[in-house]
Amino acid sequence: MSKLPNNSASIFSVMSQLANQHGAINLSQGFPNFPEDERLLQISERIIRENIHQYTPMAGLPSLLEKIALLTQKQYGRTVNTNTEMLITAGATQGIFTTINALIGAGDEVLILDPSYDSYEPSVLVGGGIPVRVALNEDYTPNFNRIEEAITHKTKMIVVNNPHNPTGKIWTSQDFEALETILEKHPQILVLGDEVYEYITFSQPHISFHTREKLNQRTIIASSFGKSLHVTGWKIGYLIAPEHLMQEIKKIHQFLVFSVNSFSQHTIAQYLEVVDFSEVSRMYQKKRDLFQSLLKDSRFELMPCDGTYFQVVNYKNISTANDVEFAKELILKHGVAAIPISVFYKEATDRQMLRFCFAKTDETLIAAAQKLCQV
Repeated sequence: MSKLPNNSASIFSVMSQLANQHGAINLSQGFPNFPEDERLLQISERIIRENIHQYTPMAGLPSLLEKIALLTQKQYGRTVNTNTEMLITAGATQGIFTTINALIGAGDEVLILDPSYDSYEPSVLVGGGIPVRVALNEDYTPNFNRIEEAITHKTKMIVVNNPHNPTGKIWTSQDFEALETILEKHPQILVLGDEVYEYITFSQPHISFHTREKLNQRTIIASSFGKSLHVTGWKIGYLIAPEHLMQEIKKIHQFLVFSVNSFSQHTIAQYLEVVDFSEVSRMYQKKRDLFQSLLKDSRFELMPCDGTYFQVVNYKNISTANDVEFAKELILKHGVAAIPISVFYKEATDRQMLRFCFAKTDETLIAAAQKLCQV
């Protein structure tokens, strides 16, 4: 019997395969196509000749854990214990899967805010839990009345993705206060904070769960070096959680991964000494601004993008087709691949929205925009 009977090939694979078949510019999958920082490459070239190719400790390379602790202190003012509250993971997705399967049991309910990243629900289902999808407002802000109404005695976790994929929305301090008010009434509920785009924000600062003292002892925060350092193929991220939760997460992690690849850990540990994450944010803001300026005369309506490297557009002035069909048409007739937003909803809610990834070279964005302006 299948544990995931309704899962098939992901929309990301489908759209990328179509793009490859038809020679389309691929703005669907969320990974950069520009070169890595030369400093990172130089460290990589030097370190690969060193004696760094055996297992690291299960929780992570100590020097990397120490650098992350310093970064967390600098960025958020939070002191974390490298021995008991941190874990290096094989990408944030593995960290999220491990967390859910360590802390959610059969029949436990997990609230997922739609539209949502496609790994959350399968992670819950594999663990025997029950995913409860709660729709965001039409402007993609959280609807706390719906969230509170969805809570039952079986609710054990809520997943919050901030900054938000696919919409680029960022939570405000008022949003966090509203969540804290609700969770004060329900001490059994844990929070899984997916903050993989924490260093890619624009119009307002990212507010991290690290800064929410009321929630620190019940929150697991997932971060991604793949996203922050644009090395998605390295598949390396990390979790920070209070000791009593991290103990359970490590029990699962040791049999799922044991330890993450040593090369990337050693390289990133040294790179964190020189990288400035504010530079990452500024670089992506320039790309967002360029892409938006290139599309301003198109028939697409651009939605606000406060963070992430995704731009959502509405195509209601162009077509009445559903978003999956229009996304396929965009590849076949116009040579640009995007992701339809309906696939991020449990009910496949279609508001005629597409998601473009602008983590691309300027040349790629210019070429794609030229095609999109002719749609």
